[in-house]
Amino acid sequence: MALRDKMRESAQPFLSPGETITQVIGAQTASQYVAAFAGVFVFLGLNRYRILAVTSHRILVLDAGPASMKKARSVVTELPRATRLGPGTGVWHVLPVANEKLRIHRRFFKDIEAADAVLAGR
Repeated sequence: MALRDKMRESAQPFLSPGETITQVIGAQTASQYVAAFAGVFVFLGLNRYRILAVTSHRILVLDAGPASMKKARSVVTELPRATRLGPGTGVWHVLPVANEKLRIHRRFFKDIEAADAVLAGR
């Protein structure tokens, strides 16, 4: 099973009845430079993975724990569906959410674009 499929499946219990996920986007709270300069163990101590589950009604920000973004564990916050997530730039797109900066890798940029395209009416 692909990463996005696992993320989507694990986010299902956090949805309201009748709500469906249109995109899932993986993110992390710690900068990748922490791992490069301070070491992997420091990075693992500081980082939390997040899953952004985009639905037609809202954007759920789910905690996936410190080790992997495959399994949603709890709800961190929710954003209005009118929230723009992009455009993604560079290798890591930084998205401020609540009191965190979420870092989204470029492999999820097509998902950000698809989520924002719905808002633009494309």
